[in-house]
Amino acid sequence: MAEERTLTILKPDCVRKELIGEVTKRIQEAGFKILAMKMTRLTKDIAGGFYAVHKERPFYNELCEFMSSGACVPMILEKENAIADFRTFIGATNPAEADEGTIRAEFADSLGENIIHGSDSVENGKIEAAYFFPGSEVVANQA
Repeated sequence: MAEERTLTILKPDCVRKELIGEVTKRIQEAGFKILAMKMTRLTKDIAGGFYAVHKERPFYNELCEFMSSGACVPMILEKENAIADFRTFIGATNPAEADEGTIRAEFADSLGENIIHGSDSVENGKIEAAYFFPGSEVVANQA
């Protein structure tokens, strides 16, 4: 199976709780390579563009408000079967439904503030990664 890439975002609640190091350590221990990483603060417009696919959903405005409420840490990760493995690793969107030992089960407080984002498909992983990182910021060869 070929290597896949996924985008993750350590959300503002993760940053506020000072969990960047712990969550990043767990990501690496799970076998994901970090190809790009930065800390940023999204504006409502940038958050709205990223989550445009949810524009018609009732939670869209609340999501954009939350994602622009503080710093976040987007990362591009790489691993075989990265999309499915990462979604299993982080757990269900609602932490009350997340399996024990997952990032969301351990650290998230609610459906709206669920610590971390993970791409849901290879195609979206590519689109989402490009939203945050131009190709020159992605370090594919770490040797």
